[in-house]
Amino acid sequence: MSSPTRRTVLRGLALAAAATAVPLPAFASTSAFAEYVPPLRQMRGMWIASVVNINWPSKPGLTADQQKAEYLAWLDLAQARKLNAVFVQIRPTADAFWPSPFEPWSQYLTGTQGQDPGYDPLAFVVEETHKRGLAFHAWFNPYRVSMQPDPSKLHPDHPGTKHPDWIVPYGGKLYYNPGMPEVRAFVQDAMMDAVTRYDIDGLHFDDYFYPVNTSAFDDSAAFAKYGQDFPDLAAWRRNNVDLLVQEMQQRVRQAKPEIAWGISPSGIWRNKTTDPLGSETGGSQSYDSLHADTRGWVKKGWLDYIAPQLYWYIGQSNADYAKLVPWWSDVAAGTPTQLWIGQAAYKAGAAGQPAQWFQPDELTRHLTLNRDHPQVGGDIWYNSGDVRDDRLGSVTTVVTDHYTRPALGPLLPRLAGGAAPRRPVLVWARRVDGGAELRILATGGDAPFQYAVFRLDRPARPEDFADARNLVAVVPADRHVRWVDPAGTRGAYYYVTAVDRANRQSPPSQGRRVQW
Repeated sequence: MSSPTRRTVLRGLALAAAATAVPLPAFASTSAFAEYVPPLRQMRGMWIASVVNINWPSKPGLTADQQKAEYLAWLDLAQARKLNAVFVQIRPTADAFWPSPFEPWSQYLTGTQGQDPGYDPLAFVVEETHKRGLAFHAWFNPYRVSMQPDPSKLHPDHPGTKHPDWIVPYGGKLYYNPGMPEVRAFVQDAMMDAVTRYDIDGLHFDDYFYPVNTSAFDDSAAFAKYGQDFPDLAAWRRNNVDLLVQEMQQRVRQAKPEIAWGISPSGIWRNKTTDPLGSETGGSQSYDSLHADTRGWVKKGWLDYIAPQLYWYIGQSNADYAKLVPWWSDVAAGTPTQLWIGQAAYKAGAAGQPAQWFQPDELTRHLTLNRDHPQVGGDIWYNSGDVRDDRLGSVTTVVTDHYTRPALGPLLPRLAGGAAPRRPVLVWARRVDGGAELRILATGGDAPFQYAVFRLDRPARPEDFADARNLVAVVPADRHVRWVDPAGTRGAYYYVTAVDRANRQSPPSQGRRVQW
């Protein structure tokens, strides 16, 4: 292990880099992790929540310029933390962060539902995210209508106002009724409007479907009309959610087959005491409480990825992170569904949490455990505010210990055989003040999304391009890019691959050796 002094210095460097939105230096890793080489491909994402202005915009009524500046600061943070994707909530409560023909403007933009914010937020955030070479996943909540219980407070043109029979009040909130076929079709249409009109990289649902397993959520009329073929209310409700998931897959594949479709459900499907296929846990079961058959969706291949929210510490008695990761890995094994883990940055060092969450290394231990389970393809952090706040230095420790190299985004198995981008041209690699400058040219009709830059101390072999030790940067692409490697030295060999939005790679460019 490294000495406390060196560890403190390295973490201080990492914190300083994060604070100034500068990527952490490649050497900033503790000796305990110095030999660790992360995967070449890995999901490294964070959730940016808009409901009740949790993250962005920070409050309603900011000017368009203020909202834009705030969002750019979140992208600065993502880059500083060596992330490669953001999951941005653009439909938090049956409203929209774009000019939707289906639902009104979100109140979390201006403070007034239906009020035009003066620009197209979704167009802006997608464009700016891609400029950074980051993937943009559009995050939707399918059925939540309002965080307050009074339907009369909805906008006059809101679908819930026009169709009051679609609305179910429960627990101080309003929901669309998932048991009505016309509702299910409508919410799909509302979300697909964003999918078809904007250049997003993924469609993402969170963990909310039915809010609770009780008849107090009054969908009795819909059950009487549509539930005759089911043994009970719970089975009917579960089928309604299944239909939403299956139909969304079909619609996304038809409209935009190269975007990722996935869900981040609550982390317990069923407890083993309830079902022998369940996990060794004792917590709330999504299959029963939310009518979400999360295990079934994976086994049936209805998702490109699943990101269970494993918001528990290692050793927690009712829900042990160390038991849930192997359980989910076993569920995903042999399926086309990728497994990413939802991580609870919001619990680390937060007031009121158990003592385990005040251990600065709790989160980094999660990712260390993940290494023993190859099905785990990365992590998404909730939420961006906690990634920024970095209480106890816990997020910095994760970055320092685990994000030691850049990472390409995950490649969906169903897209691996698609057409790769054209091989780029590396015009030169030459010594300049501050390092080695590369000049990269795109070939073919379209510019790629990214360039992956590889550096070696000898001519490359084919297997070198699968080794993250050789990957020094993932650079936003254009037709013509100049990039300086500050660690470039005389005699180094450089190669570049082009990467498209589906994360497919081209063959490597011709190598160039840095000359003096």
